[in-house]
Amino acid sequence: MAVDQKLEELMGLLGDFGRYQAFQFVLHLLAAVTAGLHMLSLVTVAAVPEHRCFVEDLDTAAATVNGTILPTFSQLANYIPLNADGDLESCLMFDPLLGNGTTTSCGSYVYNNTYYQSSRTIEWNLVCDKRWMGALGQTIYMLGVFTGAVWLGGLADKIGRKKVFCWSALMQLILGVAVAFTPEYISFLVLRYLYGIFGSAGSYITGFVLTMELVGPSKRTPCGISFQGAFAGGIMLVAAWGALIPDRMILQVVYGLHGLLLVAHWWIMDESPRWLWMQGRKREAVNIVDKAVRMNGRGMHVDKEYYLVEAKTTQTDEPGATSAGLGDLFKTPNLRKMTLNVCLCWFANSITYYGLSLSAGKLSGNPFLILFLMGLVEFPSYISISYLLDKLGRRSITSSLMIVGGICCIVAAYLTRGSTESTTIVMFGKLFIAGSFAVIYNYSAELFPTVVRNSAMGLGSMCARLAGALTPMITLLDSFDPKIPAVIFGVISLVSGTWVLLLPETMGKPMPQSLMDGENFGRGDTAFSSCMGRNKTHTEDFPPPQQMVPMRKNSR
Repeated sequence: MAVDQKLEELMGLLGDFGRYQAFQFVLHLLAAVTAGLHMLSLVTVAAVPEHRCFVEDLDTAAATVNGTILPTFSQLANYIPLNADGDLESCLMFDPLLGNGTTTSCGSYVYNNTYYQSSRTIEWNLVCDKRWMGALGQTIYMLGVFTGAVWLGGLADKIGRKKVFCWSALMQLILGVAVAFTPEYISFLVLRYLYGIFGSAGSYITGFVLTMELVGPSKRTPCGISFQGAFAGGIMLVAAWGALIPDRMILQVVYGLHGLLLVAHWWIMDESPRWLWMQGRKREAVNIVDKAVRMNGRGMHVDKEYYLVEAKTTQTDEPGATSAGLGDLFKTPNLRKMTLNVCLCWFANSITYYGLSLSAGKLSGNPFLILFLMGLVEFPSYISISYLLDKLGRRSITSSLMIVGGICCIVAAYLTRGSTESTTIVMFGKLFIAGSFAVIYNYSAELFPTVVRNSAMGLGSMCARLAGALTPMITLLDSFDPKIPAVIFGVISLVSGTWVLLLPETMGKPMPQSLMDGENFGRGDTAFSSCMGRNKTHTEDFPPPQQMVPMRKNSR
C-alpha cells in the first residue's frame, strides 16, 4: 500500500464535487435503492396475514351461500379456542373426535385477505409449525448478502469496481425475476441465496466504494449518508408496489425488473480512476479524469503526458503497510478493544435495524403504510446527522442514538401490541437506529489506521450481515412471548451504545496511518475521561512518530 502523490494531485484536479461526480454519484446511488428494495421484498411477497384453522362445518357452508359471507366470531368460538388476549387461536382448533375441549393443530387454514390476496406464505402454508420455513427464506437471503460482501468485495479489488457492479446488476435482474417462478421450497431457497449475493451486496457495496473514491473529503460524509437514504427509499418502494399489486408473482417480477435501472451503467458509468491507476492502467485513469475535468467546467487542462511519466519518487511506503492484515486488528490491546467494540456496534445496529424493519407486518393498521413510514422516518435522521456529525462528534451521536433506540424497543414491547402508542414508539426506535447505523460507517473508517482500514470495515460489515441473518430467527421467539424479540434487540442496542462511550472521538483529528498510530490513537480518550477533563491523546502519552519507526520491522 502506498501514498501516490501524483495520483492525489491528479484527483485533486476534479475538486471535491462537480457535475461529473454528481452524475456518477446518482448512477451509484441507484444501486442503493435497488438494494433496499430487494432486501425487504419478502415482507410483502411472503407476507403472513392473520389466519385461523379452516372449519369445515362453517367455512364450507358459508362458501356455498355467498363468497362474501363469513362465519361470525361467536360461531367460530365453538370450534376454535381463544388465546390470552381473547382472540381466536391461529394454529389450534377443538378436536371434533375427542371433544372435552381437546385441541389439535389445523389441517388447513383460512387467511385474512384484506391486504394480501396471495403470498408465498399463503401458497405453502408457512405458518404455525412451518413458520420457521418462512423466516429461513429471509435468513438465507441475509447469508447471501454476507457472502456477497466478502466475496464480491475482494473480487472488485481484483477485476474492477465497474465489472462487479454491472455483472451484479445483471444477475439481480435475472434472479429477481426468476425467483418469482420457483415452484417449490428448496429451489426457492437456492435462488434467494444467490439473489442476496447480487441483489443487496454486489452493486450496493461497489457503488458505495466508487463514490468514496471519486468525491473529495468534504463530501464523503453527506454522500455516504445519502446511500443510507437511498436504501430507505428502496424500502418505501417495496411498500408502494405491494399496495398496488395484489398478486405475489407479478409483484416479485416488478421488484426484479428494477434491475433495469442499472443496465445502462455498462455504457455510461466509469471505472474508478484510483483503481485503474493502482492497477497500472494509468492512461485510462488519466483519460477519465480529463473527461471529468472538462465536464466540471473548471477551466483547467490535464497534462496527460506529465501524469503518465513514471516517477519512483511519487510513492512513499507507509510503515507496516506491506504486511498488515485482519489479524493485526487483534494483536495489540488498544486496537483489539476498538475492534471488538466496533464489531459489536455493527452487529447491534444491524440486528435492531432489521428487527424493527421486519416487524412492520406485525404492527396494527395497513401494513403497506406502516412499511412505507418505516422507510420515511429514516430521512429526518439522515438529514440531522449530515448537519450534526461534524459538530457534536461521532461518539456522542452514535451512543445516544443507540441507547435511545434500544429504550424505544424495550418500551414498545410492554405497550399494548398494535396500539397507536406502540407503533409510534417503534417508528421512533427505527429513526434513531437508522441514524446510528449511518454514522458507524464513517466512524469505523476514521478509527482504524490506513494499513488495515479496509479489513476493519470488511469485518464490521460481516458482523452486520451475520446479525441480519439471525434477526428472522430471533423474531420466531415471539411464539413463547411477544415481548422477547423486541427486548433482545433493545438490550443489545443498549449494551453496545454504552460500550461505544469507551471509544475515542475522531472528529477533527487526523486519521491514523500505521499500526503504531492505530494502537496509540485516542488512548485514554473516553466519554468519561472527557467529562472529567482528562482527555488524553496518543501524542501526549507516547513517543513521537520518529521513535515508532522500529515497529515497522516488528509488524512484519
